[in-house]
Amino acid sequence: MSFPTPETAEFAFYAALETGDLDAMMAVWEGGEHIVCIHPMGPRLQGVAQLRESWRQIFSSGVKLRFHISGAHSVIQDDLAIRVVYEHITVLGVEEQPAQPVIATNVYRRTVGGWRLILHHASPGPASGGQPNPSSQLH
Repeated sequence: MSFPTPETAEFAFYAALETGDLDAMMAVWEGGEHIVCIHPMGPRLQGVAQLRESWRQIFSSGVKLRFHISGAHSVIQDDLAIRVVYEHITVLGVEEQPAQPVIATNVYRRTVGGWRLILHHASPGPASGGQPNPSSQLH
């Protein structure tokens, strides 16, 4: 599977998340021990084996998710692309949904086989969905 742009790789990443397709998820990632994934409030997972097991556990939970991505900010330089997005997640079959978006940083590298994900770091965003107040931040 080839991803001609970082955006097509990102679309495939979120499609794999929604369908719970482990093979499709891992096809988005570059191979190797340098890849990193941090789920919201979770530890740093590094390397193909840890990432595959993490996604397998998530997908085997049976929870179905829908993602609406907004506020994409991209920086592309040479063979590296950084995309920061808001993930608005809906858990299917659940009436009450959290109002808080997740902020994700996705880093892609251009390879001979197209763009591949090398870092996904997701964390809870501000409850309002807006920008945090810089004076209230620790750094």
